[in-house]
Amino acid sequence: MARITTRFGARSTADEVVAGVDLTGRRAVVTGGASGIGVETARSLARAGAEVTIAVRDVEAGRRAAADIAASLADVRGAGTVEVAHLDLVDLVGVARFAEAWDGPLHLLVDNAGVMAVPERRTTSYGWELQLATNHLGHHALTTGLHDALAAEGARIVSVSSSGHLASPVVLDDLQFERRPYDPWSAYGQSKTANVLLAVEATRRWAGDGITANALMPGGIMTRLQRHVPEETQAEWRRYEGLKTPQQGAATTLVAAVAPELEGIGGRYLEDGNEAETVDDDAQVGAGVRRWALDPTTATRLWDLSTAAVDRVLGR
Repeated sequence: MARITTRFGARSTADEVVAGVDLTGRRAVVTGGASGIGVETARSLARAGAEVTIAVRDVEAGRRAAADIAASLADVRGAGTVEVAHLDLVDLVGVARFAEAWDGPLHLLVDNAGVMAVPERRTTSYGWELQLATNHLGHHALTTGLHDALAAEGARIVSVSSSGHLASPVVLDDLQFERRPYDPWSAYGQSKTANVLLAVEATRRWAGDGITANALMPGGIMTRLQRHVPEETQAEWRRYEGLKTPQQGAATTLVAAVAPELEGIGGRYLEDGNEAETVDDDAQVGAGVRRWALDPTTATRLWDLSTAAVDRVLGR
C-alpha cells in the first residue's frame, strides 16, 4: 500500500491547502470550531466556498468565531457561509438530536473538538472516562448518527488525532481506568488512538457508501486544548522551535478534507500534510503512527463497544 504524499509540509497553512479548491455547494460540519485549529479549519473551508456549520458547546463563542470568519472573508469572492449549532459531545442525547435534525447531504465531517490531560479521573453521567468520552465516544455517536447524510453524495470524515496516541493503545478490557491507575497522558493517548481507529473502521464499513475517513496529527499548536496542562509544561512547549500557528496546525486537516491525493482513500494517518510512517508499538519515537492505532481487529471491537454504549444511553 503506497504511502500518500502531497506538496504540503510542516509549514503549510490551511489557506494554502484550499487555494484553487472550489467547495461551492459543499456542506461541512466542524466540531469545536470556535477556537484554535477548529476556527481556522472553518475559516479555510468557508474561504473555498463551503457552507460550514461549527458545532460547539459554547454557542456565544461560536457566534463570535462565525462573525470573525465572516469579517475576515468579506472581500473574498465566492466565500461560503458559517452557521453555528449547539453540540456537547458528552451529552449523547444531544448529539443524537443534532444528527437527527441534520437535513440533506453532508459532504465533510471534521471531528475536531477535544480535551487534553484532565488531571484527575472524571467520568460522564453514563460512566465513561471524560477524555475518551469527549474525544472519541461523542464523535463516534455523531459520526454514526450522520451516516445517511454522509452517504447521500459521498463524503470525507476527518478525525483529528495527535502524536499523543503514541503513549497508549486502546485498552479494551479497561477503557475507563477502573482497574489500572489513572494517568492523564495515558487517558489522552488512549482517546487519540481511538480517533485513528474510528477512521480505520469507518472506512472499512462505509467505503461502499462512498464514505472515507482519515485521521491526522495537526502538530504542536498552543490553544485552549492545553488548559489542563501545568503551566511549567506549557512554558516548555512554547520554547519548541517546531511550534505551529493555528493556520499551520489546520493545514493537515484540510489536506485530509480536500486533497485530491486522498480521493477514495481512507484509514490513513497524516502528519505535516502527508501520510505518516508506521512505527512499531515499542519504538521510542515522537512521530509516526503506531501499529496499534491501525489494527483492524481493535478498530472493529472498539466500534462495536462504542455503538453498544451509545445504544444503551439512547435506549435502543
